[in-house]
Amino acid sequence: MPAPVRYLEDFAPGMEFEFGDRLVTAEEVVQFAKEYDPQPFHLDEEAGKATHFGGLVASGWQTAGFMMRMLVDNMLSPETSLGSPGLDELRWLKPVRPGDRLRVRVRVMEVKRSRSRPEMGTIRQSTEVLNHKDEVVMSMFSIGMVRARAIPKDSAG
Repeated sequence: MPAPVRYLEDFAPGMEFEFGDRLVTAEEVVQFAKEYDPQPFHLDEEAGKATHFGGLVASGWQTAGFMMRMLVDNMLSPETSLGSPGLDELRWLKPVRPGDRLRVRVRVMEVKRSRSRPEMGTIRQSTEVLNHKDEVVMSMFSIGMVRARAIPKDSAG
């Protein structure tokens, strides 16, 4: 089921969204690591035990991928999402391990219509990925560009 259609006007500072239930498996951790982040603690349980992680852990980039998938499935509408100019303060706070169940929490911090392109605007948000123990494993601040439902009459040319 796709995410609900939400336009710029449907967001307001202080809104919170929480969604997802993503089980992390050892097989996908290793597969991702082989392809994109082949460090020993992402590839092998025994190698991970020899590090401060104490076992196999997912790449932080894989955790970001899990978060992105949950955002697309639950919050970003294909009709209104226009991408992002970037993010700030990406932090991997706790290791993600096989068997962890992840979810995402988003807090809208600012909603701003574009002056030069009034058919769209931006949403500044705080995003956290939490595990099944309610520990924040990843956090970031990002800006999403979103289509507006209507152009204000004073902006139309």
